Amino acid sequence: DAIVLRHPEKGSAQKAANTASYVPIINAGDGIGEHPTQALLDLYTIFEKTKTLSGLKGLIAGDIKNGRTVHSLLEGLSLHPNNTVYLLSPEQLRLQKTLFEKLTEKGLKIVEITKATDIPKDCNFWYWTRVQKERFKNKEEYEKLKNRFIATPQLLNKYGNRDMILMHPLPRVGEITEEVDKDPRAVYLKNQIRNGMYVRMALLALVLGKIR
Repeated sequence: DAIVLRHPEKGSAQKAANTASYVPIINAGDGIGEHPTQALLDLYTIFEKTKTLSGLKGLIAGDIKNGRTVHSLLEGLSLHPNNTVYLLSPEQLRLQKTLFEKLTEKGLKIVEITKATDIPKDCNFWYWTRVQKERFKNKEEYEKLKNRFIATPQLLNKYGNRDMILMHPLPRVGEITEEVDKDPRAVYLKNQIRNGMYVRMALLALVLGKIR
């Protein structure tokens, strides 16, 4: 009745959709390309807190270049007006130039930063991601970059604010310390997981014609 496809090759979901013309294809992640269902639950989690998807300021940190969850979240934010996103990453893991240009043309304001000291203190959300070992051919380069930015209680208290939320698509590999889990602003083990289940249930019901 439906196919949920995760595949290591970018563009694989589109190839499947072109072939399986009578069966709904849900992209559950295509390499370093997109992860649309994650973006839906992330956007809902932000909306749950802010009651809007417009006029937001957010921070996305980690592997911006290879992060499919990041790419889809940026696409989603670009559909709503007056959003600004700060991208914190090593220079080697910055957003691809073509995608940067595409998103800015759609109206999303993107500011690339390489130092934690440049994080604005009035963000509505932080979105932390892991540096993805499987995307590196050179192990030494991965080791050099993997823990460049770590979310700690000290970082949250210094650059965060009382009303923000801290998100993560999971799994994590050390880029958020376990002490942060106790912070009420950390929603990656609570709201995000819960919303992921409900959003994907709704999506399946939608594509199978169970709801309108």
